[in-house]
Amino acid sequence: MILLRLIVAASLTCVLWVSAVLAEAVQIGWDDLAPAAEAYENPFADLEPDQLSDLRTVLRSRSAGAGAGALTPEMKQEAEAATARLEASGLDIDRLFEQREVIMEKRIAAATAIRPDIVGQDIRMPGYLLPLDLRDGKAVEFLLVPTVGACIHTPPPPANQMVHVRYPKGVEIEGLYSPVWIRGTMMTEQTTQTVRYSDGQAQVDVSYVMSADLVEPYR
Repeated sequence: MILLRLIVAASLTCVLWVSAVLAEAVQIGWDDLAPAAEAYENPFADLEPDQLSDLRTVLRSRSAGAGAGALTPEMKQEAEAATARLEASGLDIDRLFEQREVIMEKRIAAATAIRPDIVGQDIRMPGYLLPLDLRDGKAVEFLLVPTVGACIHTPPPPANQMVHVRYPKGVEIEGLYSPVWIRGTMMTEQTTQTVRYSDGQAQVDVSYVMSADLVEPYR
């Protein structure tokens, strides 16, 4: 009788401990991985479609003239006509191209930026598996992505919208369409991962990494 009580008490203690551990995990969604976007001036938002088309024509001509392609007489003529139209509209082409570089830099920074306040936290979050390393039919290393077929059927998400997960226990792969929950300590590490698929491969940048404690089906 005493032994039975000890077993029951030990079991209850174990259950309470597991519950407490799971309760400590902070559940987040994908929007929680990216910091608030920094505001910046976007003069292109107010331009007409024809003006945007003319800017692309001028940019293509300048790129070809700088050695990024062959500048043909037709391209040069089209660029001169586009330049005349843009200047007649009062647009400063050089300033627009300078702002284009700023916008590109801002967007790249926003795509890789991380949330420092969740780094080091015990995190639980859902997503889809994209296997990177299989052992005995189980994924021991994978990307957690927000949508089905990300990086394969669609362009890769931003770097801060993927998590590079290591899970030595391995998880059975039942297809790319079955969501899972992962849990572990979220860390940050800017890496480039190779995603392989049936007819090729792609290099994707990732901002977060986790050594998962638990991977389970989404319910």
